[in-house]
Amino acid sequence: MNARRVRRAILGLWVVAAAAAAPACKKDEPKSTRWDDAAVTVNIATSSSAAAVPVGTFNKFFPKDGDGGFKRIYSADKENYAEAKLQKDGKEVAQLSISDTERLATAREKFDAATEKVEGYPVLKVGNNQTPALVNKRFQVKVASPTLDHEARKAILATFDLKGLSSL
Repeated sequence: MNARRVRRAILGLWVVAAAAAAPACKKDEPKSTRWDDAAVTVNIATSSSAAAVPVGTFNKFFPKDGDGGFKRIYSADKENYAEAKLQKDGKEVAQLSISDTERLATAREKFDAATEKVEGYPVLKVGNNQTPALVNKRFQVKVASPTLDHEARKAILATFDLKGLSSL
């Protein structure tokens, strides 16, 4: 057999094999997987008409530097999120944050079970070292500290300008 015939024979076999396999690849109905369902859920949860909160907006709502002998040091500031470290006598005492939960329904839903309030806003105890509040059913204000108890963290929450934040 010459090389041309061999190539034609091989090509012919490939064509026959492809034609035989084509019906097996046909998809009548797309089947969804749990990952597809999760993607749809995420898209629903993250779709929102609210505009992003610009960088620097949250900073003015943090406790004032010097309140209670504490020093506030900003450590993160981006769209929809700001963070500061709270220091006393040169040691970090707590981490403070404000985040926009507009696109995170699950972050807001956890406050449905809240039984405590600070300045009228629902507050939770999360684990042994976090105390978040939900302001205006949108902004999560959190105090995290491995050394302060829940009541001390709530007291720090009360030093935020929560009413001002609720006006955003």
